[in-house]
Amino acid sequence: PDLDAGVAWYGLPPLEYLDPAKIKAPIQAHWATQDAFFALEHVEELEAKLKTGGVDVEFHRYLAHHAFANETAVGPDRITRTQFDPVWAQLAWDRTLTFFGRTLWRRS
Repeated sequence: PDLDAGVAWYGLPPLEYLDPAKIKAPIQAHWATQDAFFALEHVEELEAKLKTGGVDVEFHRYLAHHAFANETAVGPDRITRTQFDPVWAQLAWDRTLTFFGRTLWRRS
């Protein structure tokens, strides 16, 4: 209840514990469509639950793998099923900063 805005990258909360009625801040989220850790169908369920609950949500999807914005997720030493993608990472960061500027600027 004390947040003015929130941005999520990659992970998902357990949907059975999520109460959209308690979320008052606008939310933006970034998802990889090829994420081997968090299935896209669960992202769809989360988005539907939040929207049905009246939460102001903005979801973005990228043709990428998990950790697409993690610059250390490159090369043979990276965690399996992760892959940094600089193009998608830049777009996601641009969207995140624009979102915070848009949502937080109006509150000050």
